[in-house]
Amino acid sequence: MKQMATSWKCAESIVSLETPVLVGILNATPDSFSDGGMYVSVEKAVAWALEMESQGATIIDVGGESTRPGATRVSAQEQMDRVLPIIEGVRGRSGVRISIDTTSAQVAQVALDAGATIINDVSAGTEDTAMFSTAGESGAGLVLMHRRLPPESDAYCDAYNVDPQSDDIVHEILTWFLERIEMAVRHGVQRDALAIDPGLGFGKSVAQNWQIVQEIHRFVEIGYPVFIGASRKRFIGATAGISEPAHRDEASAAVAKQMATDGAQIFRVHNVASHVRMLQSHSYKNAN
Repeated sequence: MKQMATSWKCAESIVSLETPVLVGILNATPDSFSDGGMYVSVEKAVAWALEMESQGATIIDVGGESTRPGATRVSAQEQMDRVLPIIEGVRGRSGVRISIDTTSAQVAQVALDAGATIINDVSAGTEDTAMFSTAGESGAGLVLMHRRLPPESDAYCDAYNVDPQSDDIVHEILTWFLERIEMAVRHGVQRDALAIDPGLGFGKSVAQNWQIVQEIHRFVEIGYPVFIGASRKRFIGATAGISEPAHRDEASAAVAKQMATDGAQIFRVHNVASHVRMLQSHSYKNAN
């Protein structure tokens, strides 16, 4: 068993993992499941990024393509048109770390050139194999996320005609991660630049999502930073009986606290303030 990761290298910056790291979600999209259309204006997007930083986010994750189930894919050029002015606007006013949420190496490179230092790839390099060389050559932090299906083929976790089947979803994802990690390393990505995201909601049933939450320590134990995207997800709403995504913030923060207790370190969230309140006293310093 490896020790829990204590830091994450993102270009020239080292992200300390001694306390929970909050990643503020900034979707420059018209169709994201929770906040689609709210931040398509560059001015509003930049203002919201700065507000999330003031609330306690140390990373802002900017995306120009929705990854919700059933979403229509967006070209690299359209993604760049959406995200580049926002990244430039944030970088011009703040030193906060910026992550680019994309499966396109071309989009990632443009974002890195504009000041991003992290790539959040929900396909873990399976859509664009150049992503690994882009990350490796730049030294950017790289989030590898597990998903079973691309957005256009997926459904919400409580809306499958037949639930996805797995004897042990955590074992399945861990085995896949070890393969993707070795692939990334072979293409030049440094191990200390990698983080893993089990992909809550991406091709998993409600029960499988909860298994991941309850057994998050199994991901922590392989020694890489564990990046979590539970915020406002459908499996939380389906269990708590909360249909409106924006009303799931407190429940989302409670799930984050549970996973932080078991070693998860990086949380991608819509409501930074609610997660700060829930996680502010948590420390990993004596966890290993």
